[in-house]
Amino acid sequence: MSVARTWAIALVGAEGERVEVEADLSNQTPDFKIIGLPDKALAEAVQRVHNACANSGMSLPRRRLTVNLSPASLPKQGSGFDLAIAVAALATELPMDAASVASAVHLGELGLDGRLRPIPGILPAVVAAARGGHRTVIVPWANRDEARLVDGIEVIAAVNLAQVAAWHGADVLVPDDEPVELPDDDDLAQPERPDLADVIGQREAVDALVVAAAGGHHLLMCGPPGAGKTMLARRLPGILPELDDRAALTSASIRSLSGARVVELSRTPPFEAPHHSASVAALVGGGSRTVRPGAIARATEGILFLDEAGEFQASALDALRQPLENGSITIHRASASAEFPARFQLVMATNPCPCGDYGIRGGTCTCPPAAIRRYLGRLSGPLLDRIDIELTLARVSVAQREQAAGTLTTETARLRVAEARRRAAQRLAGTPWRVNAEVSGAWLRDGPQAPPPLVRRPLDAALHRGALTLRGYDRVLRVAWSLADLEPSPQLGTEHIGRALYLKKGIAL
Repeated sequence: MSVARTWAIALVGAEGERVEVEADLSNQTPDFKIIGLPDKALAEAVQRVHNACANSGMSLPRRRLTVNLSPASLPKQGSGFDLAIAVAALATELPMDAASVASAVHLGELGLDGRLRPIPGILPAVVAAARGGHRTVIVPWANRDEARLVDGIEVIAAVNLAQVAAWHGADVLVPDDEPVELPDDDDLAQPERPDLADVIGQREAVDALVVAAAGGHHLLMCGPPGAGKTMLARRLPGILPELDDRAALTSASIRSLSGARVVELSRTPPFEAPHHSASVAALVGGGSRTVRPGAIARATEGILFLDEAGEFQASALDALRQPLENGSITIHRASASAEFPARFQLVMATNPCPCGDYGIRGGTCTCPPAAIRRYLGRLSGPLLDRIDIELTLARVSVAQREQAAGTLTTETARLRVAEARRRAAQRLAGTPWRVNAEVSGAWLRDGPQAPPPLVRRPLDAALHRGALTLRGYDRVLRVAWSLADLEPSPQLGTEHIGRALYLKKGIAL
């Protein structure tokens, strides 16, 4: 046949779009062109495909070969189109099963020897193929485990181009090549979960951590060095419930896009802790040619921990404001826009001043007032308004060390959090929300379970005197419901509002 068609997947952000790969053979001056808005890496596929076909014993015809990637208006990036281009080009002349070629999705990069090399983003690409109605996907051998995480689709793992052509009915000798494997990834080892019982003398902070886990609330901890801020934050993932199928697939897809090796759906919430020197692009994502997910996308369905938050660039911290509200981040570039999920739980830890001793009993702060204002000023008012719980920690004393017996363990805290989330899910049944942190303010204030005016009176008073914004008002209500779920209590009481106000602003009734 002079025109052959098959399919590939173009990744735009975290989503995949189906791309029809058409190859046309005409009797003109021999040439090989790829059209349809390819980037430079994709344009270089001409040479890779030509050499791979020749070294696989299937030389391309010496005529004009034009490959069109449709829709042409969709930007296409990377080397993952190599296999689809090669199969479509060979099918214009070699006898192959046209129906088999036209129904399968081909993903993978070609080496010059014809072997298939792994590519990032296989998991979201296979998800897009399944969503588009395809039932067969051909991937490189090294990506087989990742592709098979998607149910309801046949995954064919190929070692080389000749093997793919033979599967489509071509009469070709399949060489016994050694498959290209992914390098070993140390991140595949399950990280050891530190126990909450290791935290000594910070009972109030541990209780607040459980509240944050129960409702998915954002948390800020301020205290001197050695107070246990980082220690607490690293124990938060251990008390969170395991990810469900949807959340685990989303988290694995983001890791795949980031180039990490994915062989199973991890049920452990991700934990991202970027260094305080991270730029805006490192946090929210970006790139000049290929848009890659940033730390907030990699933390989706888990924790984004910003240690030494006062040392981050103010612009980087303020870039978190929109994702915290929307649960997603859209990155705009001149050629395209990419959207990534950003449903993360933000945990920040900071010192009270650059030296860490400002206002600390027994400490001697040497920071000038301007330095303290500049340091704390990086946490802007709009960002702090989006924080649900603000804790002030002190160093542990000898007396607190002696009272450490009976400290809450991670296992006990996880059971409490799971039970509280189950109650919240029952209360929110029939709504689009899963945890208290996601519930809209209007529903909290005026919905069927809105607290009566008598219960809301302390909150209304704080709003009236300017101690809270309306956004802060709603966040206090969300924390109050998490406190009620932990008790458990079917209704909000004044004590829940009071405790939530204290956790937000240190306001005592």
